Formats: sequence, structure tokens, C-alpha cells
Amino acid sequence: MTATNLIEELRWRGLIHQTTDEVELGKLLQSGPQTIYIGFDPTASSLHVGHLMQVMMLRRFQRAGHRPIALVGGATGMIGDPSGKSEERNLLTAEQLQANVDGVAEQMKQFLDFNGDQGALLLNNFEWMKSYSYLEFLRDVGKNFPVGAMMGKESVRSRLESEAGLSYTEFSYMLLQAYDFVQLSREHGCKIQAGGSDQWGNITAGIDLGRRMLGQQLFGLTAPLLTTSDGRKMGKTEKGAIWLDPERTSPYEFFQYWVNVEDADVMRCIAYLTEIDREEYDELAAQTEADAGKRVAQKRLATWMTELVHGEQGLESAERATKILFGGEIEKASDAQLSQIFADVPSTEAERSVLGGEGWWIVEALQASGLTTSSSDARRAIKEGSIYLNNRRVGDMNHRLSEEDLASETVTVLRRGKRKYALIRFR
Repeated sequence: MTATNLIEELRWRGLIHQTTDEVELGKLLQSGPQTIYIGFDPTASSLHVGHLMQVMMLRRFQRAGHRPIALVGGATGMIGDPSGKSEERNLLTAEQLQANVDGVAEQMKQFLDFNGDQGALLLNNFEWMKSYSYLEFLRDVGKNFPVGAMMGKESVRSRLESEAGLSYTEFSYMLLQAYDFVQLSREHGCKIQAGGSDQWGNITAGIDLGRRMLGQQLFGLTAPLLTTSDGRKMGKTEKGAIWLDPERTSPYEFFQYWVNVEDADVMRCIAYLTEIDREEYDELAAQTEADAGKRVAQKRLATWMTELVHGEQGLESAERATKILFGGEIEKASDAQLSQIFADVPSTEAERSVLGGEGWWIVEALQASGLTTSSSDARRAIKEGSIYLNNRRVGDMNHRLSEEDLASETVTVLRRGKRKYALIRFR
């Protein structure tokens, strides 16, 4: 992919929100391989869906022959970026911050190639800020930073006008981030900083500081924020953020999030987050317009994203779990997997001892689960063929549950009809 093609690709995908000088940026990219950086605040030990916009931006630049720098904010994370926030964040302890830096750094290796002389770089701004004294920083950096320019930034002005106000600590964040750009330009020849549209003020501050301290022209590029068509941030559910760490958000939950993206948002997500080419994108758009009910685009998005984040094994696990939810036969699963799949399904507990001896009569189990109201109701449902045990139809009214009927270590799954489930947990 050439520099021209990269700019064209970013444009058709809708990924160019603002640039400081798109014409000159294009010329710079055409002149040879360049270095681009994006900063990531380590507010948690895992990246989440909202970070993928920027992770994929670095990945696109690398695929086009440029060198990406993923900068983890070990220093700036001690303060917290006020951009887009209505109030000051709680400050993290040094131990929490280091754990977060380590977690985010490890995840970056999934998406970028760090091998070879032109491999991606993973840096931590704490490394160059830790030895800077307050007086030295004011002398070297602060004197090059006009307060009037800072006050004019939307991220600063909006907080100053808010009820919460803006502390001096947060006010200083812009200086630290701007200096990152100077440091990376000086040490690594980095001339481009990218970020979300809420980072425009910080990016332009770094460009101005680079001009004053280095006499260099630096460039900025922002992408839109990942939001729904009605303006809400994507990557969150009622349970919270959709994390890239499988321990926080399982591959199944991750897959289901994308499968359930609204029709109005799915094509934008595909453009923003995947590497699906324009031809396939247009085909998916046409299929969605012709019959949105088939959710072809959502399934392709879910498959692509899950394989990217969780690999082939994670995708297979997610697809297997999805089939179970929609009536696929349940082979031996784990308690955790079934809890994820049937998170909203009512459950009841029973003594494990009932599975021994002659076993537990299916009619009694159905009543205990709440799927049937009486023994006659249970018999009638079995006779009608609407009762399933671990998604296998129960044809024998005299069937008795045994250890062999466990779908996992301690759980049996009962179903009535197509979608009415109940779990029995044996203690």
C-alpha cells in the first residue's frame, strides 16, 4: 500500500476527522517511511473496544510501510487526561499504574509487529519524565507554552466553564503530552501524532511546542470517536466496558456484542475497525440494504473482530457458544462458559445426591426448574416434544437425570420450546 493509497483508504473509511495539513501530510508520507505515534492512557490493565480505533490506525500505517509507536502514558497516567471528561479522575497508585502499563503493553503485541529494524516501538513516557525536576520542566518546556493558547483549547475551556472546574494538575496534562511529541520527534524522528477527535487540542499543542523547541513542522491527524448513530459511545453494555482481555470479557460476550450492533451502525464499524477491503464492504452494504434481517454484516463483523482479538481458538469457542444459545447440542462445557451463555436465564439449585441411585425424574426436575407448573404440565410438554435436556429433545417421560446428564461440572440445561431456558445447578 502506498502513501497515496493509505490516505485514500483512511478517507473512504471515514477515518479522517481533522488534519493539520492534509496536503503536506500526504507529501510527507509519499517521501518515504515515516514514524507515527498514538498515546494510550493506562487507566486499566486492559484495552477496551474504544481503544481499537487507535490501535487499528497504527496497524494501518504499519501495513503501509510506516513505523508506529504505541506510547503508554506511565507519566501522563498519573494525572489523567481531562479531555472529554466532566470531572477529575481518581488518581492511581504507583502500583496500580505499573500493573496497567504492563497489561496494556502486552496486549499491544497482538496487533502490531515489533520485530526488525522497522518494527513498531512500545514506549512509556515515564522513562523520560522520571528524571525531570519540576524546575527543569518549567524552564525547558513551560517557557515555550503560551497560557493563552492553552486557554483557547476546547478541552480546557469546556472544563473551566463546568461546575467541576479544572485543577492545576489536569491543566498541566497538556504540557506533558505535548512534550511527548517533542521527545519522540527528537529521539525517533516521529513527525505525526494521531488520536481520537477529543485529542485535537493536545495534538496541536504538541505541534506548536515542536515548532518552538525544535524548529520542525509536525503533523496531526484525528479520527472520529467510536459512537452509535445517536451519539452514544460504543463498546459498553449494561454490564460495563467490552474489554479485550478474555478474563474480563469472554470471547463469547465479545462476539455477541458485535453480532448485536444496530443496522445503522454496523457498516461504519466495519469501515472503522476492520481491514475488510472496499469490494467486500460494498457487497456487505448491499446485502444489508436488501435484507437487514439476515444480519450478514453483523456476523462478518463479529467473526473478523473476534478472530483479531482472541485468535482462531477464541473465535471457535465463541461460535460454539452461540450455537448452544440457539439450540445447538451441548457437549461438555465448563460452568463458566454456561454462566456466560445463559447469564440472564433463571436457575435453581438441587442436591447432587439426587443424580445418584435411580436418578431424578425428569418430571420433577422440570417442576423444580420452573419450566412447568405441575406434573401434568410436564408430562404434556414432554408428550408434545417441547422439552429439551442439554438441547436434546426428551422423548421418554420416565427419563431420570444422572451424572451423565450434566452439561458441565455442576449444571444441567433444560429448555421448553425454542427459547425458554432454565438451569439446574447441583451442589
